[in-house]
Amino acid sequence: MTTPAEIAARHTDLDVEGFAHLQRLLGCWGILSDLSFSDLLLLAPVRGSTGAQLVVLGQVRPSTSATALRVDLVGEMMAVGDWPLAAQAMEEGRVVSGNGILPVEVPKSVLLEGQHVYNSGETGDVPVVPPEVTFECVPIGRSGASSAAVVVRVRPLRGSRRGGRLERVYHELYQRLVTMVAAGSYPFPGDELASEDAPRVGDGLIVVDTDGRASFASPNAMSALHRMGVTVAVEGHRLADLGIENVAVDHALATGRPVVEEVERRPDAIMLLHCTPLLEGEAVTGAMVLVRDVTDLRRLDRLLLSKDAAIREVHHRVKNNLQTISALLRLQARRLDPGAGREALREAERRVRSIAVVHEILSRDPGDQVPFREIVELLVKMAEDAVPPGVEVTIRVTGDPGEVTADVATPLAVVLAELLQNAVEHAFGARAAGSPGSVGSPGSPGHPLAGPAPARSGGNVDLVMRNDGAALSVSLCDDGKGLPEGFDIEGTSSLGLSIVRDLVTTQLYGEMRMGAAPGGRGTLVEIGIPLGEPDH
Repeated sequence: MTTPAEIAARHTDLDVEGFAHLQRLLGCWGILSDLSFSDLLLLAPVRGSTGAQLVVLGQVRPSTSATALRVDLVGEMMAVGDWPLAAQAMEEGRVVSGNGILPVEVPKSVLLEGQHVYNSGETGDVPVVPPEVTFECVPIGRSGASSAAVVVRVRPLRGSRRGGRLERVYHELYQRLVTMVAAGSYPFPGDELASEDAPRVGDGLIVVDTDGRASFASPNAMSALHRMGVTVAVEGHRLADLGIENVAVDHALATGRPVVEEVERRPDAIMLLHCTPLLEGEAVTGAMVLVRDVTDLRRLDRLLLSKDAAIREVHHRVKNNLQTISALLRLQARRLDPGAGREALREAERRVRSIAVVHEILSRDPGDQVPFREIVELLVKMAEDAVPPGVEVTIRVTGDPGEVTADVATPLAVVLAELLQNAVEHAFGARAAGSPGSVGSPGSPGHPLAGPAPARSGGNVDLVMRNDGAALSVSLCDDGKGLPEGFDIEGTSSLGLSIVRDLVTTQLYGEMRMGAAPGGRGTLVEIGIPLGEPDH
């Protein structure tokens, strides 16, 4: 789905500051739509059309009234001749109003079977496009710049909402905000209102004067205040007189800047207040306070925090238990004489430790996604600690594996730990005296990877990783003694390589290739792992 940013970049000449201003407007213009009981369109001139075309950058429908325009027009190109009032508003820099027919071509896919563009009035259904509407075109002002876009208010002439005090107050607020939009003072620079829990007019609205005294409170605002224990009439009182913190309102009136604050009157009542100062020029003439009851949202937030803490604690305990098992295996290995038994316990201890590394990372962040680069760094350190005395091995890591799920991270950590360990211990020479190669490991006598004694006492291991979102590729290359002639990973008798092969193919549903490095010197291991749903 094309975003307003993509549409603006593709079709308009808006500069960075101009589009940032429009982005702020798109974040808060739902308030304008609610206050005017109308649909709003955001139009901007198309690049290279010499003012002959307009493109729709945004559209919003009111939450306080039925929509007048059921078809979505975002991204549509409009001829300026069909929107003369919009062109006039941008050219003259003032609000222009008038009546007319909405120049919209409705795709057939929008219409249901047997439905017409205009409602005949017999069914009572909302028309896809009203036959005649009132336009109000507001140029979007910006300090030091001419208008580069216009907000078009679309309201049907017939079937409009009956007028009452609430409607009058809403319309007055809309007109005050529209004046600020045309002057470039609304939305406020740096105001980041757009969020999933940002209040709308229908949540509750309070209007205050320059002294912070309420002159109007909507029924929903009164319901929210009642939940906070306020039972007296609000109008004529400051919020502080009602026992509610008045800091946000006072600060907005004093600075002329919007303020967002959460007020918790009781443990079971939490309100979000968004205070918007109303300006005439640079003078503050009052404020509009939107009130939203966020008690249930904050309760869910706290439950999620508690759940996250519990998940982290579980991973922390699993890590501790694995470290305990690792320590027990290490102690048991020390009690054995050098040989196959000691090496088998050492390798088992290392594999347990590599799994513990994953849970250590998960214990810091309860999310299912794991930053695998952190795990790789710990695995590399483990491998460097296992380099035999007298051998110098440099491990270089390039690329970013990104974030992977926990069910990928655990087997992949074991795979990399095994491959790194084999490389540093067996690719560049035999182990130090008194610590012979293990049975089933590439450096042990009789192993299929065993080769002639090396002529060097060190080398390099390069680990390259890449995550393109669809697959994770891992390449590990050393410049050691290489593989014996005729080696086949599928027929290996090495326990470590068998574990690596089985983990890659059966748990990670990936592919693995092991052969000679480019140039014929050393070993290259290439692994490809799909990151989508496995085909099995």
